[in-house]
Amino acid sequence: MGEIHSEVTWEQEEEEEKEEAEAQVEIWKYIFGFVELAVVKCAIELGIAEAIEKHKKPMSLLELSSTLKCDSSYVNRIMRFLVHRKIFKTMNTNHDDYPSYVQTPLSRRLIRNGEHSMVAILLLESSPVMVAPWLSLSDRVLVNGNPSFEKVHGEDVWHYAASNLDHSNLINDAMACDAKVVVPAIVEGCSEVFDGVGSLVDVGGGNGTTMSILAKAFPRIRGINFDLPHVIDVAPKYDGVEHVAGDMFTSVPKADAAIIKWVLHDWGDEECIQILKNCREAIPKENGKVIIVEAVIEEGEGKHNKYKDVGLMLDMVMMAHTNIGKERTLKEWEYVIKMAGFKALIVKSINAVQSVIVASC
Repeated sequence: MGEIHSEVTWEQEEEEEKEEAEAQVEIWKYIFGFVELAVVKCAIELGIAEAIEKHKKPMSLLELSSTLKCDSSYVNRIMRFLVHRKIFKTMNTNHDDYPSYVQTPLSRRLIRNGEHSMVAILLLESSPVMVAPWLSLSDRVLVNGNPSFEKVHGEDVWHYAASNLDHSNLINDAMACDAKVVVPAIVEGCSEVFDGVGSLVDVGGGNGTTMSILAKAFPRIRGINFDLPHVIDVAPKYDGVEHVAGDMFTSVPKADAAIIKWVLHDWGDEECIQILKNCREAIPKENGKVIIVEAVIEEGEGKHNKYKDVGLMLDMVMMAHTNIGKERTLKEWEYVIKMAGFKALIVKSINAVQSVIVASC
């Protein structure tokens, strides 16, 4: 027995030494965690990905620096950082004694008008308005603590956006950016949720990007894009989409079904229940449904959703940027949906951070 105890103790000590060695490296990732965001934002603002894409072949450091009108020594250091993180790749071309740079699937997401661009979301989250509340996150967590965004800016994010058009546009651009990724995934992964739907209202639909994509995918659907007046006032026109201004806490336009994407996570349970009740009032009592597009946080460590870590980070974003918002587990979604009077719900996975939750009357 004594020998077994000694062996176990040795294995435990070895594991502890391994964890200690890993911690010595890992801690620096958190000390300088902001650096990645800052450098990627720098790359977007300089237009590095666009320059390499337009070049259509491996681009040397001197070619890139000349195109960007930047100091080559600084560009070299920026690119070394980004290549190390596999955002760009290098090719040895024996040109100017420096490698040449080529795109990757990741770097193409840094092209402003690219097919899979995530630039608008990154620019929103890296804006000074959105970064500042993170510095007060600990105050938010305290008992009777103040909402971080409100503490910094004197009002919540929605009132701030209503009175600051530039920030409102950043939010709308970011939501449109997400829609261009998520809505095609919905159409491809579970188009059946739109079966039998002749009219559809997008609640909190921003500038109408979600509804415009759905209108193209399902021409039979009459689309209604519903949001606050200051949002609708600047929304572009789309074929098959009617823009309607209003307040989802008061009422929702009538339609066969409602879709609500990345809106409910901004609010607490009581607010979500009220919004969903208004949605239920707007759709047919017999076969109406609300299509909710939100993350579902998995409980426990046994499951392996590749987007789980993103969902957990989004939950921290809700804590920093909203007063009462949060990402929810399936049980938490079941609670607000059933409290709003819906009889059933089905969860469908898609290739995105969000899932599709169909709430039926």
